[in-house]
Amino acid sequence: MTGTDEESLAETFWAVARRLRHQTKGALEPWEISPGQARALGVLLRHGALRPGALAEHLRIAPRSATEVVDGLQERGLVERRPDPGDRRATLVAPTAEGERVGAAIRAARATEAERFFGALDPDDRAQLARILRRLREE
Repeated sequence: MTGTDEESLAETFWAVARRLRHQTKGALEPWEISPGQARALGVLLRHGALRPGALAEHLRIAPRSATEVVDGLQERGLVERRPDPGDRRATLVAPTAEGERVGAAIRAARATEAERFFGALDPDDRAQLARILRRLREE
């Protein structure tokens, strides 16, 4: 592969990523929630209540950024902070009933958008793409 091919592959990848990000952002508009907030809510729904630091690790963001995300979700009534029963000094972040409802609706909307986005690929191509992306993620 030449240097030009590598640049072309990278440019194509970023163009697809931008398109997917734009489409995802549009899918989230009905809930007035940012992609970062939606990801955080999804992590909490999958893993249950977490300390803010653990949430930051799952999201691969700085703890300060996680605090800002949690603040935004808490203002919307989608998560709550509560004492950690295992350590009175620590706090857990947990989805509220409304957070669970919104999270489920977002998950459904994202699945619909993903189906629309990747629908142009046949099942074999989708499986290959998923395999390749998982491999790159692990590198």
